[in-house]
Amino acid sequence: MENVQISFALVDVFAHQPLSGNGLSIFSLVEDISGELMLSITQEMRQFESIFIQKIDHSPSFTVRIFTMEEELPFAGHPLIGAAAYLHHKSYPKQDEVMLSLITQSGEVSVRSHHIAGEYWAEMDQGVAKVLPPISEKYIEEILVALNLTQADLMPDLPLQVISTGLPYLIVPLRQNLQHAGVVIKHFEALLAKVGAKFVYVLDVHRREGRTWDNDGRVEDIATGSAAGPAAVYMTLHGHATVNETIPFKQGQYVGRPSEIFATVSGESQWSVKVRGQVCFVGEGTLTLPR
Repeated sequence: MENVQISFALVDVFAHQPLSGNGLSIFSLVEDISGELMLSITQEMRQFESIFIQKIDHSPSFTVRIFTMEEELPFAGHPLIGAAAYLHHKSYPKQDEVMLSLITQSGEVSVRSHHIAGEYWAEMDQGVAKVLPPISEKYIEEILVALNLTQADLMPDLPLQVISTGLPYLIVPLRQNLQHAGVVIKHFEALLAKVGAKFVYVLDVHRREGRTWDNDGRVEDIATGSAAGPAAVYMTLHGHATVNETIPFKQGQYVGRPSEIFATVSGESQWSVKVRGQVCFVGEGTLTLPR
């Protein structure tokens, strides 16, 4: 049987040095492969997420598909940030700055990559945020129990609220006990669906530190760019940050991979978000697979 060869790179996103931040597998495709094969490759690599890239003509535009080990995602933050820095490094090595268009299943995303003093930083324009009304009181206790939290852990006078810049996150604002949070029930995804969310982001408001998991609660994410945008909008909306402020969000300390994400909210009647982080290169190679 004829084999197909696929080049790949390993990078760490929202990291200050290799082997910190959120790991990512990046695959450069010169021909189409199936979504089923992409999922199998992601499971083989065992990174939290993988991204598959195909160039469009000679333009700085690329189609991308993003996978976790369980499913394909229409949008995710750290894969787009990592992919932009990788494409800058491989395709535009002589330029200090490039603007790339990455076309996801949820739409086109503009990502700017900077090469500064030997470091790569990428910034993603997540566009205009969709803000849902605060969730109904009738769901709050059930959600807190599902997350191993109590009413005493919540920030007073702040609502639980769903905000999306591509993926709808339920923001749960805490004043304490972030270290005790976790998904501790089955069927958590069905509970989130009742309030219009895909995932949860538990946020210590004062420390500006967050946590999120897959909906089975088995895997904690290290750094979540798709959640940092909604979290920044939430902080701005409720007076814990200001428009045009660069907000640093910490994440990953509870899984030994400290990470830092920077988010900036702009606009007036409609708020848009940019998310930025450093990308460190770890390694590269080639997969040889049956066609």
